[in-house]
Amino acid sequence: MQIRKPLLIISTALLIVSCATNPFTGKKTMALVPNSQLFPTSFAQYNEFLNENKVIKGTKDAEMITRVGQRIAVAAERWLNANGHQGYLKDYKWEYNLVDDKTVNAWCMPGGKIVFYTGILPIAKSETGVAAIMGHEVAHALANHGQQRMSAGMLQQLGAVAGNVAIKDEEKRNVFNQAYGVGSTVGVMLPFSRNHETEADQIGLYLMAVAGYNPDEAAELWKRMKANSGGQAPPEFLSTHPSNDTRISNLIKWAPRAKEEAKKFGITSFRD
Repeated sequence: MQIRKPLLIISTALLIVSCATNPFTGKKTMALVPNSQLFPTSFAQYNEFLNENKVIKGTKDAEMITRVGQRIAVAAERWLNANGHQGYLKDYKWEYNLVDDKTVNAWCMPGGKIVFYTGILPIAKSETGVAAIMGHEVAHALANHGQQRMSAGMLQQLGAVAGNVAIKDEEKRNVFNQAYGVGSTVGVMLPFSRNHETEADQIGLYLMAVAGYNPDEAAELWKRMKANSGGQAPPEFLSTHPSNDTRISNLIKWAPRAKEEAKKFGITSFRD
């Protein structure tokens, strides 16, 4: 009990003093690792990845990835400036690369470093499909989801340490470790990750619309993603991502709102 109380005080203090604000939701988010530390590490890891993989340059697909990324980044800046967040992107260093890999994936590291694998292009099918993916990945970076996941992982580890220090009996400690591992993952970390994916879906939809891409395509993209997966997916509560059906339903529901948001920026028609 004497040790548990200081640990509780420390963890509470960390949460109070280490918070950021998500400009899109207005919610306070965990920021135990500041972007001033996170971004340089992210940039270094990104460069290392590029050096170890085959980056495609000068092709129509590579140029499309860059073009779409730049348009989405401009849309993000327009939205942030219009909503009172001038200068929010000053430390972001946008970069877009296409990598020769059959994996159906794309990702964005903290600070705006983006990779598309060639394997996802047939699923994207068009530039608008690429924009739906790009908007989602850029949204992760803008909402600092990487920072939040790192912070949550640190708190999860702190909870494990606190339990192991407080519980003296070895058998009870083993039971705690098993229960805490499953409980904190299924009950906290996985829902936390799914919430990030849902948030990125919605923000990304708005960004692609403001960039001039039809947000209706996002749901069609995920229908193709679902078909490509062949139904091979874990139950939603055991996954880091919402189910395909949940995503499709959400994107259909949000598309009209994204179009209304785009109208605020003078966008009334969309690219094919």
